[in-house]
Amino acid sequence: MTIKSVTPEQAHELLGQGAVYVDVRSEQEYESGHPPGALNIPIAHFGAGGMTPNPDFLSVMRKVFTLDARLVIGCKAGGRSRKAAEVLEQAGFSDLTDMPAGWDGSRDAFGRPLPGWSRRALPVETGLPAGQNYADVKNKTQQ
Repeated sequence: MTIKSVTPEQAHELLGQGAVYVDVRSEQEYESGHPPGALNIPIAHFGAGGMTPNPDFLSVMRKVFTLDARLVIGCKAGGRSRKAAEVLEQAGFSDLTDMPAGWDGSRDAFGRPLPGWSRRALPVETGLPAGQNYADVKNKTQQ
């Protein structure tokens, strides 16, 4: 099993084919903008001392998704999404795609900029949509 890696445009195509975008950024980051329909399940939360791991990340993912769910994982700049995809792979999830450019953008192995979802001509949603925000997602059952 291998974690696939895609550009924001390829991620958008996968969503159109039935994949689910899981935004692993904090609730505050998610609220400021995310791909339409994205579910927010943070791998870490903002705390007084910075980011702290979300101890419920894996249990919420298992509650909401089957192990063969088609998932696209995204964050701000690729670090958290890669970590989340690795955690999910170790837990038995089998159809994982990472979007390393993230929401804001990152850099490739050669230091070249990789513009993120928000820097491309892709649809954007803001706020905490019902059924998609973390508080609601925690109460969902498998899709």
